[in-house]
This record gives sequence, structure tokens and C-alpha cells, in this order.
Amino acid sequence: MLALTQRTLVLVKPDGVRRGLAAAILARLEAAGLKLVALKMVHPAPAFARRHYPNTPEWIRGMGEKTLKTYREYGVDPVAEVGTSDPMEIGEMVKEWNVEYLSSGPVVAAVLEGPHAIEVVRKLCGSTIPLFADPGTIRGAYSSESPILANAEKRAIRNLIHASSTPEEVEHEIRHWFPEGGLVAYQRADLQ
Repeated sequence: MLALTQRTLVLVKPDGVRRGLAAAILARLEAAGLKLVALKMVHPAPAFARRHYPNTPEWIRGMGEKTLKTYREYGVDPVAEVGTSDPMEIGEMVKEWNVEYLSSGPVVAAVLEGPHAIEVVRKLCGSTIPLFADPGTIRGAYSSESPILANAEKRAIRNLIHASSTPEEVEHEIRHWFPEGGLVAYQRADLQ
């Protein structure tokens, strides 16, 4: 692999699978020049889904603070909405919503490879909040989900796809979703 060639993990989440978008999403990523090197469909158990997330105090607090920021922007009282304004408590709630969401149905797990794969995939996915995703991105094209709607319904934001954001996440997530290995090496026809 060249120094600029990276691998990244992508999950087409249960809402994307149920809507029949898995093939369209993967096709968009391949059309951008990324190479599919591993692929499978699984229905993750809650315990498996929970281990996908970092579950560190920093990550949990960050999820809580992000939710509190959204509440402030939309003039929602967090205590009235979820019973607390503590970012750690809210982060734990959001974590559980994410686990419920990720384990609610089949997930397509894929490893893609190519130049700057992490950055390219995240750019193609768009904002993790579909309402704010640019038109033409995967989330902007296929969803208009908002955090206020998800929080009001006490659930995760249905945003179709997960894409690793750092090399450290990639390493953890590929080991987690593909413990058997099985990544395939080959040359894309357009690069021969």
C-alpha cells in the first residue's frame, strides 16, 4: 500500500439496509475510486454494537455536550425533554440509543481502500446530521433526519451510514467487524 493509501470501515446502518440503499451507497463509494476489500452483512447483537463505540468518558461527554448544544439551538429544555442537563447522563442515553439503533436490524459492513480513504468517505457521506448534509452527499441525498426529531422520540439519529473518522478508529473498527480478517488484495482495473 502506498503511504497515502488508507483503509476505512463503512457500515450501512439498519435504516439504509431496510430502505434498500446498501448497493447504491457502496456504488457511490466505489465510483469515487475506492476499492472494496471486505464486505459482509450481519445483524449485530446489542453487546456487539456496544463494543463498536469508544465508550470512553470523553466520548460519552462529547455526545452529551453535542446533544445539549442542539437543545440550546432549538430552545429545548433538556430537563423537560430527557430529565437532566448533565452531559454525562445525556451521553449515556445517546450511547444506548445508538446501540439500540445499530442492533435493530441488518448492517452491511465494508472495508474500503484508496488514497485518503478516511477523508474521502467522510466527505461523500456528508454531515452526521442529515438535515445539515450538503445536497449530493449520501446523507444529503437520502435523508432529512434531524436531532430534534430523534431526541423527541428518544432514539438515535437515523443517518444511514457510519464512516470511521481517524486511523485509530479504523484499526479498532476493522478488528471489531472483521475479526476473521479476510481483506482481499487486488488491483482495480482502472489503475492497471
